[in-house]
Amino acid sequence: MEQFHQEPNIYVGEVTIKVKNLAYSVTFYQNIIGLQVLEQSERKAVLTADGKTPLLTLEEPADVIPKQERMSGLYHFAILLPSRADLGDFLRHLILTGYPLGAADHYVSEALYLNDPDGNGIEVYRDRPSSEWTWKNGLVEMATEQLDAEGILAESNAEWKGLPSGTIMGHIHLHVGDLEKSKEFYTKGMGFEVVSYYPQAVFLSSGRYHHHVAINTWQGAGAPTPPKNSVGLNWYSIVFPNQEAREKVMEQLKQIGAPLSNEGNFYVTSDPAGNQIHLVV
Repeated sequence: MEQFHQEPNIYVGEVTIKVKNLAYSVTFYQNIIGLQVLEQSERKAVLTADGKTPLLTLEEPADVIPKQERMSGLYHFAILLPSRADLGDFLRHLILTGYPLGAADHYVSEALYLNDPDGNGIEVYRDRPSSEWTWKNGLVEMATEQLDAEGILAESNAEWKGLPSGTIMGHIHLHVGDLEKSKEFYTKGMGFEVVSYYPQAVFLSSGRYHHHVAINTWQGAGAPTPPKNSVGLNWYSIVFPNQEAREKVMEQLKQIGAPLSNEGNFYVTSDPAGNQIHLVV
């Protein structure tokens, strides 16, 4: 795996989502996705791939309501596997379980798509080597083509034992209500660079990754922020290499009028669509 998710880049670290039934969701994420429980309480479970690093946290609000349609929030979080063989192992596992899935070749990556029991979107993918990516005028070429499932399965060489320890959170893709305002937030505020466009979508990254964050208006321009107790995204974290890098971004966020609060070890902001972000070092 390449160096796009470590310093000096900024990248997505952890994602926290809200679910209707914690026990049911934990079972899904263990048995179908292959994560392990790091810690669990009555309404919260922290999940990991390597047995020590939080990757995904599930929370069940006391007054939780189902996922709301035509609103901003999570499109999907994307779990990045270390190799194509790992993706083959995961695909073989999904086929054996019979769980419904989608698939796509994006030129830069090969991806599988599924939803959890509450409709939270999940991508599981592997990157092609960055030396195989094509850049033109500062933008990386991406598309949605048919996946070579047979080729991926042919590289599967291990019995399914859950996600490998080198698994990380590769990126997050969000629904927003105003594409231009959100793009300004992520570029002028958060300091990401635009690296690709798609109809009604913008892809952003640091360090010339194909994307750490994507935003779209596929739920409709002006899509409202969902209620706080709705199933969906709670927050996600952006990891900074050091305090100086975070302080620079905090100053940029203040300059564009973005919300910012101190929560002790981290700071909290939110994009114009209400997607909450923890700024961590």
